[in-house]
Amino acid sequence: RGLDPDDRLAARRERSAPAVARIKEWLDHHRARVSAKAPLGEALSYIARYWAGLALFLIDGRIELDNNAVERTIRPIALNRKNALFAGHDAGAENWAVIASLIETCKLNVVDPHAWLASTLSAIAGGHRQSQITKLLPWNYTARIGD
Repeated sequence: RGLDPDDRLAARRERSAPAVARIKEWLDHHRARVSAKAPLGEALSYIARYWAGLALFLIDGRIELDNNAVERTIRPIALNRKNALFAGHDAGAENWAVIASLIETCKLNVVDPHAWLASTLSAIAGGHRQSQITKLLPWNYTARIGD
């Protein structure tokens, strides 16, 4: 933490890459010797299936080593999950989840959620073309309003 992506990547290649290579070697060695149907074999297959994603941090310094930022972001949603029980219907709970996700996306993109939602709903009501809906997404909001 605190390093720019290039410095992070250099440090990871120096410190983490050898350890990751040893783990991959161990994984391949044991997968070849354990039945894929055994619980251990299933676990090793699971790890192997997601290995490329696990090792991405070794080729992109922007990738965090943990997902703490995401967990902090979704914590309010998780705390309010029980409210979905009273949404009245599954569709109501799904709609709430979509809106909550869009609001958090606004926050991640340093966009005022209320202003974005008001502007976006006005644009949709005003006949914004569905084929250009991506222009209304939070990360495009600043460019759209000309800030």
